This record gives sequence, structure tokens and C-alpha cells, in this order.
Amino acid sequence: MGPDVPSLAQDGASAEAVIQDAVTDAGILDVMANNLGLVAAFVAAMYVTAGICAVREVMNSRTSQGSVAWLLSLFFLPYLTVPLYFVFGWRSFADYAKIQTTLGRAERARRADELGLTDHAETRDWPVLSRVAGVPFLAGNTSSLLIDGDATFSAIKEAVAQAKDIVMFQFFAIHEDALGLEMADALIEKAREGISVYFLYDDVGSHSLSKNYLGRLKNAGVKVCGFNENHRFLKLLGPMRLNYRNHRKLVVTDYQTAFVGGHNVADQYVGRDNWFGHWRDTHVRVEGPAAVACALSFVEDWLWASGEQIDLPQVTDIPMPGDESVLVMPTGPADKLEECAIAFVEAAARAKTRLWITTPYLVPSLDVQTALCAAAMRGVDVRILLPEKRDHWAVWLASHAYEDTLVQRGVKVYRYTDGFMHQKVTLLDNDLVSIGTVNFDNRSFQINFELTLWFTHERTIASVEEMLEADFKCAKLTWPDAFQSRSYVFRVLAQGARLLSPIL
Repeated sequence: MGPDVPSLAQDGASAEAVIQDAVTDAGILDVMANNLGLVAAFVAAMYVTAGICAVREVMNSRTSQGSVAWLLSLFFLPYLTVPLYFVFGWRSFADYAKIQTTLGRAERARRADELGLTDHAETRDWPVLSRVAGVPFLAGNTSSLLIDGDATFSAIKEAVAQAKDIVMFQFFAIHEDALGLEMADALIEKAREGISVYFLYDDVGSHSLSKNYLGRLKNAGVKVCGFNENHRFLKLLGPMRLNYRNHRKLVVTDYQTAFVGGHNVADQYVGRDNWFGHWRDTHVRVEGPAAVACALSFVEDWLWASGEQIDLPQVTDIPMPGDESVLVMPTGPADKLEECAIAFVEAAARAKTRLWITTPYLVPSLDVQTALCAAAMRGVDVRILLPEKRDHWAVWLASHAYEDTLVQRGVKVYRYTDGFMHQKVTLLDNDLVSIGTVNFDNRSFQINFELTLWFTHERTIASVEEMLEADFKCAKLTWPDAFQSRSYVFRVLAQGARLLSPIL
């Protein structure tokens, strides 16, 4: 009998647990029974909302595959899918498009012509890029590559220190670390001198910024705003823009100098992180009319984010300090079409001898994959440089699955091994270079607000060629059987991550 006693005690405890669960369930059922009206109203509201989402998806569909997936989920799992749809599927930036109209984006090409800033030859040679950007190639610029973080932030701090009128400071990710504090001190110093300083950050990328950090800036007179500050997650007319991020990295001083590229404001971007080690990234500094075009992009973002308009100076003469043509291309979810993808597909389609791409994330759409494979199949030297190290598991895994698809069709994929590679640079033949914030993924092409500068001058092309040749020497080529030689578990995880590509 002795050995049976614990068993009986355990059975008694199990029975008591079952009874308690039954009582709890009965209590829940009793509450529901006594509030059938509320329950019915909730169910009806959920299905009505699901119906609204379904109609909206049908009317705004971009791909049938994605829309069918949303429609099936909304029908069978409305309670789970409706909140997800508001975050990831509800795409509405009519208010941003209205701001673009208000600020005269459609008139900028004509205005550039009137001021004598248009490079007609380059605009004629690259009509698709110019149409996407909404402005022509602007002549009279000078540019310089800024390779890695020390060069980039030294140049930015110097430009901020020399500013006499205005500083526009915008980054996706700003951390409250040593570099973040250095940049804050530089901006605070200028604001105390009476200079207009604007500080725009993305709420998702810079979520770790403390009230104390932002308060110091505000108390010094810096105008501070989060990109979604006036479009909160639960605002009825918001709507749910957690998924749509401002990924631009831009600094403009006095409408004369602009900095654009891959760096964010954090210690890891200047090589101070032990895990990442050397951080390989590229920014570019431009002076001339292109800086004015960059400022106009900032003004649009600031008005949408803060509701306040920056008064632009009325100019009849814009300095043209150099001989380079530059196209400034802001893109984002307010575009009627996937303008960013159109631009890069056009570049791939026009490649004759080489197409070199550097990107930290490779999650391309089917159209982009097709363009890259077609270029490789017609004999173009298509190279893609990716980081060997990971910083986001899902994206890193998905990139291996896409890498396998591209390698099988002749695209050469390299993995950078000398630290972490984060630059976003494209080199097309000896004709065109892009430097900006765009990753080769669906998020940059379809979802995020991005900024790309396109260059055609032989001096810039030669500098970028030299830079990328050095980068490829620090990378290893991916062989055609690399993915299949991985473990089965890795391949399953990579293919599974690939299914999440629409939001990666």
C-alpha cells in the first residue's frame, strides 16, 4: 500500500486541477452567456473589419500571390489576421503624397530648367531614372567618397561646425552611445549659436533613445521629431505605420552640402563593436544643386512628421561648384508604383559589361531576380557583395536561399569576411554609380522611405571601381554547390525565412 499513496495523492491533485479548469471554463462560458450581445457585436465587428480589409486588398493589390494569402487569412483567421493586416498590409500614404504636391514636387523639373541647373544630356540618356526621381540630373556638383565611419562622421561634424544658417540631420538609427552623444553635442553647440537645427529620427530604428537624450536637444533649441510622432500606432487615421520606416540617412548644411549613404549614428558604424569588428560602409558628400534637392526631400519628411513647414529661401542663383551631374532620388511607400524597384531593374536591364552591387541584405522580388539573372545570362559580369557575418537572423537566412537561386544562373555572389559589410553601392559598366540607403530587399524597394544618389562622372565611377575592387579582395566567392552542402536543418530554415520576404 505504501508505494500507492503518492500515486493516489498525484491522482487527487490531477483531479483537483481538472475540476479547477472546468470551473474556470464554466466561468468563461457563463460570462459569455450573460453578454451574448457584446460577444455578437465583437464577432460582427471583426468580420466587418476583415471585409473592409479584404476589399481594400483587392483594390490595392500589387501581386496576386500576396493578396490571395491575405484574403484567405482574413476569411479563415480574422481575429489574428486583422491586426496583422493593419500593421503589414494597410498601405496608405495619401497624406504624404498630398505634401509632395503642396511643396511643388511636380514643378521641380521645370524650376531646375529655369535656374539653368538641368544636365539635359544625362537626363536624356537616363530617362527612366529621371522619371522615377521626378527631377532631372542636376549639373554643377562636386562629390567625394567617404569610406567607413571615421571619414564619414569626421566630415559631417566638420560641416555641422561650419554651418551658418541651417542643419538638417536625419537618420534611421541613432543610438545613445559615444558616437550618438558626440553628434548630439555638435548639434547642441550649433543650436546655441542661433543656427536652425532640425533632428529627425525613425521611431523604430531609434527606439532606444531616452527622453533625457531628446530633452537635451530640445532644451538647447534643436527642433526634434520622430517620423511617426504625429501618426501614432493606434490613431484611427494613422493607419498602423509600424511597418513603414524612414530609412534615409541624410545631413544637409546651409542648402550647400549634403551627406547620404549607409551609415547610421551608432558606435558599431565606426568599428567600436566587438562582435561586428570592422564596419565596412560608404557615404558620399555632395556640394551644389544636388544638396538643394536633398534638402527638399528632408523638408517633405519634416512636414509629414511634424506638421511644420520649413521656410525655404527664395533663390534665383544656386552655386555650381563642380562639373559632376547628380540625380537625387527619394523613394517610398507614397509612390504610385514601386519606383525604387523600377530604377534598379532599369539599371540591370541596361548593363552591358558589368553590374556590381553591394548590399547587406539580399531579399529581392521576382522582378529584380529576373533582371539580375537575365543580365548574367547575356554575359554581364554580375557581382553581389554580401556580408559573411549576420546582424538579423531572418534576413541573413533568407539571403542564403536567394543566393543559391542567383548563383545557379551565373550571378557571382561574394561574402565579405573582413568585418561586417553594410554599404549600398551599385556600379553599372563605366556609365553609372548609385550610392544611398537602398538595400536589395523588398523592404527598401516597396516599404521604406529611401534616398539614392546617382552619378555619371568618370571621376566618381573610377573612385567607386577602385573602392569595390578592394572590397572584393576581402571577400570569398560562393560556389554553386555551397547551399546544398549546408545541413538540411539550415536549408529548411533558410527556405522558411524566404517565405517572409515580403516584410523582410
